[in-house]
Amino acid sequence: MTRLFGIKNCDTVKKARRWLEEQSLAYEFHDVRSDGLSENQVQQWLDKIGMAALINKRSTTWKQLSESTREGLNEENVIQLILDNPTLIKRPVLEYKEAAYTGFKAADYEAIFSDS
Repeated sequence: MTRLFGIKNCDTVKKARRWLEEQSLAYEFHDVRSDGLSENQVQQWLDKIGMAALINKRSTTWKQLSESTREGLNEENVIQLILDNPTLIKRPVLEYKEAAYTGFKAADYEAIFSDS
């Protein structure tokens, strides 16, 4: 099952959802703000795509963190930070087959789904 994680009012998430629907691709949407995230889910993303790709350092949430929190971010505390602040993730996160991807570009999604 294809799963898309994000927040409903995010423009990039809206674009990704619209693209999936235009391609008639079935997916499940998970709102990270209202539905939350699990520690296991975040760990899987970290294992698949890494902390640098998962954390959106241009987000308002990132900018609102204290400087010590931003500078002290590491593999040991990143999961709890994301659980406490799910809007820190680069949106959307797409899970397809055994992989995970962040962000949305139509050309990237075309390549991802070209084998389906």
